[in-house]
Amino acid sequence: MNPEKIKRMLDACYLAKRIRELLPELPEGVAPAYIQYLDVIHRLQKHGERVKVSDISDTLKLPRPGVTRTVKEMEKKGYLSKYASEEDGRITYISITEKGEHLSDQYDKNYYSRLSKYLDDISEEEADCMIRTIEKFYGVMSERRVDIE
Repeated sequence: MNPEKIKRMLDACYLAKRIRELLPELPEGVAPAYIQYLDVIHRLQKHGERVKVSDISDTLKLPRPGVTRTVKEMEKKGYLSKYASEEDGRITYISITEKGEHLSDQYDKNYYSRLSKYLDDISEEEADCMIRTIEKFYGVMSERRVDIE
């Protein structure tokens, strides 16, 4: 791939970051990561999984200490609760509280449903291609850092 195309890909990633900044304002004290975590927990629970910090970390490709810190914040604010496994008390699972469900509904499910009608010009195939490409690009950039000499 030529350097100009790589630059355009990085510019598109910058635009993608700017798009995220256009999402609706969150309530005071709620970080954007909270919405992402709630979404991940919902997705994993849909597949019948009981969710642990490591599951969120693995899904979002984030370091566990940061995820643990955010989960503790969310628990303290009443969005999540933790409970010990009945089979192994060393394992702690995470569940979404009623307050967390309300936050998720308001800033995730409802917003994306309203937004979807404005995105009719983007096909499912184009969206899937964009997702795959960004994931591949992220993989290359995170695994193969190239130093400037």
